[in-house]
Amino acid sequence: MCMEIKKVCCCGKNHAFFNLRDNVLIPEAISGLHCPECSTDLEIDPNTMLVDNGWVIAYDMVLAHALFREKLQLDPEDVTPEFIFDNGYATWREIYPGEHEDIKEEKEKIVAILKEDPKRYLVEMRKWANARMERLKKEGWRRAMNA
Repeated sequence: MCMEIKKVCCCGKNHAFFNLRDNVLIPEAISGLHCPECSTDLEIDPNTMLVDNGWVIAYDMVLAHALFREKLQLDPEDVTPEFIFDNGYATWREIYPGEHEDIKEEKEKIVAILKEDPKRYLVEMRKWANARMERLKKEGWRRAMNA
């Protein structure tokens, strides 16, 4: 089971939704969020932060280590920001922040085909999804590259 949370970035201009996989972590495990606008002068600490295409997620690693040890018996040395993000324990709800809003219009055009031609809809949806994922990989989104 996943918990979904919303975090506002430090400058307050942007936000992101996160999924917390299997309720291992609690919302406080994400100690900060920096959007591309407020992360430009940020000093990155790779021991507590993960950078994804200009967005920076800061994790409370003391809390994360304690929760992973308690709930999954994992050694703190194995729990890094990359481990947390890439395994879905505290990661974007979508491939990147704001994806849902960005694809709404594109997806609506393809869904309209469903009423006219269900077979064509499946072909178009598959082509669109594959092309979109390739574009997101080229743009450098971590979840797309690891998909």
